[in-house]
Amino acid sequence: MKNILLIEDDITVRENTAELLELSDYEVATAANGRQGIDKARASHPDIIVCDVMMPEVDGYGVLEALSNDPETANIPFIFLSARTEHKDIRKGMDLGADDYLTKPFDEEDLLSAIESRLAKVAILKSYQKIDQPKTDQGTLKDLDDLREMFKEYRLEDFRKGEVIYEKGKHSNFFYLVKRGVVKAHRMDNQGKELITELYKAGDFFGNHANNTQSAYEDYATAMEDSQLYVISREEFHKVLAKNPRVTLQLIEVLNTNLSELKQQLMDMAYGSVRKKTANTILLFAERIEKHPLKSIRISRADLAGVAGMAPESLIRTLSDFKKEGLIEIEGRNIKLLNPEALKNIK
Repeated sequence: MKNILLIEDDITVRENTAELLELSDYEVATAANGRQGIDKARASHPDIIVCDVMMPEVDGYGVLEALSNDPETANIPFIFLSARTEHKDIRKGMDLGADDYLTKPFDEEDLLSAIESRLAKVAILKSYQKIDQPKTDQGTLKDLDDLREMFKEYRLEDFRKGEVIYEKGKHSNFFYLVKRGVVKAHRMDNQGKELITELYKAGDFFGNHANNTQSAYEDYATAMEDSQLYVISREEFHKVLAKNPRVTLQLIEVLNTNLSELKQQLMDMAYGSVRKKTANTILLFAERIEKHPLKSIRISRADLAGVAGMAPESLIRTLSDFKKEGLIEIEGRNIKLLNPEALKNIK
């Protein structure tokens, strides 16, 4: 029996619609406002959601947006059921990602047909996925390349430039692989200045891999440009690692290398000259983003300063000096390395 979550603040409409759905052999849970609906959807993961638009606490658009931004509920089919009949309202609902928009008063057959068709679509897509994308044998991974291939069988998410992927202190539910783009890990120091602790490019893994179910992220992760990430739940990831001890050791080596690089970065920040910090940061970005030394890298001055651990004003002055010395070329946000060897040798 399929589960339906009905979110509707009008008690008469809610009870009548729930009865209709139950008589059609659906198991129905109800919520009286948007906030309750979000909580119930996250707790029960229904097969489909039918939701009103105009509601207290959180309206239907807010419910859809919240659930769409949560990886655990993003793929649940969503149908709006609303008295708002203007084209702009319907268009807004569909643009937010709703699967259908029915207007009140609705025909019972139209509602049942909409639900049945959306559930059938999900079933068909799942059957295609089983045929077209056979699962990797997770117990026979040889190396990190096999692990990367395995990640491709999981959810792929898009993040716009500047969008936060996770926040410090939040429960760590996922582990990530970068398919495309660049992601920065960052935190704030005691003076409120941002420190970028790591850069992740295509092919890099990141996230909290601790086996403690209560563990939280220790920093922030933000997309520096439009990026695509494969996402696996922490629980599923631990199952994979448990079956593949060799791959686990290789991943630990990579993470330890990242930690060593971070320690060196902190040493440079503490004891290096402003010129050396700036030069090393430019080279680090070029290396991590995998740009050819003579190609331009597009990076904000704030991000450069965050990695270097210095005031943006000091960094900008040093960049100007480097430009005058013919070491780099600057055009807007783009920095082109003209003499990478000289940058490496700056003391």
